[in-house]
Amino acid sequence: MSGTVWITGASSGLGAALAGRLARDGQSVALSARSADKLDALAGKCAGPGSLHAVPLDIEDAEATRAAVARIEAELGPIGQAVLNAGTHQPVDPRALKVEDFRKLVEVNLMGTVNCLAAVLPPMLARRRGRVAIVASVAGYRGLPTAAAYGMTKAGLINLAEALRVELAPSGIAVQIVNPGFVRTPLTDRNPFPMPFLMEPEDAAEAFFKGLRSDRFEIAFPRRLVWIMKLLRCLPAPLAFAVTSRMLPQERT
Repeated sequence: MSGTVWITGASSGLGAALAGRLARDGQSVALSARSADKLDALAGKCAGPGSLHAVPLDIEDAEATRAAVARIEAELGPIGQAVLNAGTHQPVDPRALKVEDFRKLVEVNLMGTVNCLAAVLPPMLARRRGRVAIVASVAGYRGLPTAAAYGMTKAGLINLAEALRVELAPSGIAVQIVNPGFVRTPLTDRNPFPMPFLMEPEDAAEAFFKGLRSDRFEIAFPRRLVWIMKLLRCLPAPLAFAVTSRMLPQERT
């Protein structure tokens, strides 16, 4: 993996675990998230042989995102790998639907990712090389209870990556989509339902790391949950709804 690695959503959970794994592999990693204190603490724990560098950023701010990419390239060198991992989650109850919940997830998960792409693609295109990994979720495969807003944004990211993979390949840029299952993070701690095949961040980061070193388009884990969700996506709608209806929170059944 050549060049600097840039990870958004790097202050905790999967992003932080992946940053540590890349640093152990000798990579120079720029860490972005809103929390400067958490980023500084994470960078301070780096035991090498690589290095971690805090670059605080709110990806909802397009101009700040462009400035952050320019700073990384000036101080750490060209970004060879971007991992667009920043995102948020808010469970939705359609009986008390709030427009602001949907708007927030669209602005962070979708438009925040677009802001990052708009900043990092121009220098990659000028060099005619680079790698971009967009983090979505297995929740983007099929609509799930309580995830109307979250799943909508993750399905959008999958579609985005599929389009960019084909369009950017002739310019030397490889696009990957990352679809994790349940990983123990501050976001999954909000889920009001059992989470099958829950992974610890370090285990998920190892699977993520191996995927980044491959040429395959989709990086997805854990394998058993991924195949269950892909099967659910292929089922006729009546059968799929019979399955997903069992995922409703108990108080709503």
